[in-house]
Amino acid sequence: MALAAPYLLALFLAVAGLATPAAATSASQVGLNYGRVADNIPPPEAVPAIVASIGVGRVRIYDADSRVLHAFANTGIEVVVGLPDQCLASMAADPNEALAWVRANIQAYLPATKIAAVIVGNEVLTNANDTGYALARCLVPAMENIHSALASLGLDGTVAVTTSHSLAVLAVPSYPPSATVFRRELLPFICPLIEFHARTGSPFFVNAYPYFAYEQESSQVALGYARLDPGAASVTDPGSGLCYTNLLYAQIDAVYHAIAAAGADGAKRVMVWVSETGWPSAGDPNEIGATPENAGKYNSNLMKLVAANKGTPLMPGTPLRAYIFALFNEDQKPGPTSERNYGLFKADGTPAYHLDITVPPQNDTSSGGGPGDGSTSAPDGGSSGYFSISSAAEMRSHWQRNLKVFTLATLAVVVFN
Repeated sequence: MALAAPYLLALFLAVAGLATPAAATSASQVGLNYGRVADNIPPPEAVPAIVASIGVGRVRIYDADSRVLHAFANTGIEVVVGLPDQCLASMAADPNEALAWVRANIQAYLPATKIAAVIVGNEVLTNANDTGYALARCLVPAMENIHSALASLGLDGTVAVTTSHSLAVLAVPSYPPSATVFRRELLPFICPLIEFHARTGSPFFVNAYPYFAYEQESSQVALGYARLDPGAASVTDPGSGLCYTNLLYAQIDAVYHAIAAAGADGAKRVMVWVSETGWPSAGDPNEIGATPENAGKYNSNLMKLVAANKGTPLMPGTPLRAYIFALFNEDQKPGPTSERNYGLFKADGTPAYHLDITVPPQNDTSSGGGPGDGSTSAPDGGSSGYFSISSAAEMRSHWQRNLKVFTLATLAVVVFN
């Protein structure tokens, strides 16, 4: 189909010199969240070249849109698809419904489109509208049925099944990380979930935003610490003695500690990955720190941390894995101005700000193989063929509603003298 003129320029720039070859792109260890709550962003057919222009080899979408999945066919870019919250009840209740969904939305696109995982729901356990936990009760049964459907089609070793969580699943107090536990009322849902991850080898995904801590408590949380700056003043966990050089590491390790404290079977085999993280490049006057410079610094630093293939202080042997939010600025997202300014790219497909990164000819993926390459390595003797990065080991408004439940500022605070 014909592409609009602004996107032709973006495609030309990507193909002419900024893009890496498909083989190199698929080796990139950083992911991007490709949201489409907008009416002015590039069409799906233009997106793979834009993604490749910065050397990223993974995208996450929040549904299983046919046009998007076709657009990523034969590109070498891995795709994580989403099963929306409204589908959970039917998937949990009827295994045949799950099988039909997998056939239509996963199997139909393989192997041309490298679908690596299904994220079942988004922040289900902290959904403000699920006051009776009816949706939460559907989560693990829906995941089980999707996984069983994949297994029946011989795809369970290629496509992972997981879900994503807000850090509001953690209880107060959440400092230090070593003392962190899950909210007691969520344990009946979280313990079976942990056991599912341990059994299937899929990661425990969290949406982690150091920006929210800085924006809410900028007088106490150091900008460099929140922005992942190298050389930022560090914070020591008095319980574990571990030294944290950035807030994201502290957030991730808090989740690891909570998983261990939950007492579920196989907890030591569960990896924690970041399904969303990012920094807005613009905001309302009261949204402190929402600037192009800070957004560029945070996302550049994040990409470098992921490329270093190292882990957190608690889990140094499990490399950091993260998906940046987001690919584009999305003009139809509700809420404050920042909500519409998380993109690495503007609506016309041009960069929203400078990223201080280099795009290597091919990133090192010695830590794991990808779908279809025969790799089955996983931590602690587990087995999974999905994710070429797998073997080593509600956005702002939601956080404001839950600030008393989980205050990131108390997770790791740097007090200025």
